[in-house]
Amino acid sequence: MSILKHNIKRMILCFIVLTAIASPAQSRETVVLKLDDAILKALNNNSQTKIAKMELTKANAAVKEAFGYALPTVDFSASLSHFLSVPKMPFPDFEAMLNNYTYKVLVDEALISEGDAKYRDMSNSLQSFTLKNNYEAKLQVTQILFNSAVFRGIGASEIYRQAAEVNLQNTAAKTILDVQKAFYGILLAKEMNLIAQSSFENIENHVKSAQAMFQQGLASEYNVMQAEVQLENFRPMVIASENALKNAKEGLRIVLGIGDDVDIDVVGNLEVIDDIGNDLPNLIEKARKNNLDVKGLSKKADVDEAFIDLDVSEYWPSLVAFGNVSLNGASDDFNFLHYNSSMVGVSLSINLFNGNRTRQKVEQSTVSMLQTREQVNNLKDFVAMRMKDKFNELEQVRSTLSSQERNVDLAQKSYSIAEVRFKEGTGTQLELLSAELQLRQARANRLQSVYAFINAKADIENLTGKLSEEYINLIMNNNK
Repeated sequence: MSILKHNIKRMILCFIVLTAIASPAQSRETVVLKLDDAILKALNNNSQTKIAKMELTKANAAVKEAFGYALPTVDFSASLSHFLSVPKMPFPDFEAMLNNYTYKVLVDEALISEGDAKYRDMSNSLQSFTLKNNYEAKLQVTQILFNSAVFRGIGASEIYRQAAEVNLQNTAAKTILDVQKAFYGILLAKEMNLIAQSSFENIENHVKSAQAMFQQGLASEYNVMQAEVQLENFRPMVIASENALKNAKEGLRIVLGIGDDVDIDVVGNLEVIDDIGNDLPNLIEKARKNNLDVKGLSKKADVDEAFIDLDVSEYWPSLVAFGNVSLNGASDDFNFLHYNSSMVGVSLSINLFNGNRTRQKVEQSTVSMLQTREQVNNLKDFVAMRMKDKFNELEQVRSTLSSQERNVDLAQKSYSIAEVRFKEGTGTQLELLSAELQLRQARANRLQSVYAFINAKADIENLTGKLSEEYINLIMNNNK
């Protein structure tokens, strides 16, 4: 009975362990992506793109804020106050003043004699002219009629918005470039893994053939051992290619902003589409003019120039119209006496002297703008240099692609011949292994060249500021 209970416990424990192991595997989802799918997902999820979108949203809000300064300002205020102790102030004694004036009139009219007049000494006494309870409700409207800073600020905010828009496009273009390289990196890793597995299978088949020939007395034991050693020596290369594929997928996952709970795979082809052309001067001119880094820095220079205008605007006067309506009341016992008032007017203000601070601010802003312009020129030269480098890289790959295609065909034929010769006993094992190595290298070299061409082409398109309208519309619509 105890043995039965022990077996039941072991079965339950095994079931729990198997369930725990199987559950994560069942919950993982595999997403298979084409290049366009990967790009769209990255534009929606990539953190750098999200930050650039937020910056554009902030710039749009800044434009609306700048327009708001040109609109009327309407303020309402209300207050209710109660004096715990009514304020008083020294003031002449009204009773004494009235008394003395009355007697003076009587004397002047000869109704009484001067001696009968009872004048009182004039002195000040503390008197209150305020009731204990007071309220006020006030509505005030102000409208800027002229303020150079406000009008310049509207233009500056629009330039800032344009700069944020270019920055978003630039970030999107870099994200697309990262996606392309990561995507094709996976395709390359998959092809390299297939080559490694194919070579491993070829060596395995060769080991089996060597063992069969040894059994028939057509090959020596040394040949069999050499083939087996070659097989085991190649096994780590297969594992390394599998790890390289995993790392490539992990790199794309990071660019796409996908969590670890989803497996990703890609479908596509490593193929050469040569539509760049051979006109290097034209490509350099396009890069200097359309490169998004250059455009972004040029917009920053425009923003710096707008700041100069903002600083200069402090020299100009400000003219503001205003008007208000107020309702007031006062009482000692909340039986208020109500009254209202209204007023309109204009105010003019202009700075006459502020210690030359405005002039120094203008000078600082001017220097900042000139510095940015110099940075733009330096960046254009750097972009031109990068274009030359990538174009030369593309030309180098172009010159080797056709020969590598032929080299793969020759290596395949050479391996087939070596395999037949070895089976017939007219070729050596070393000859076969050498042919297999040459075939593997030829395939790998061709794939590396295709990948290098795709990367160089993507870099050139990025340098020239090429960005699909579809992607521009996507990022702009998502930001509305």
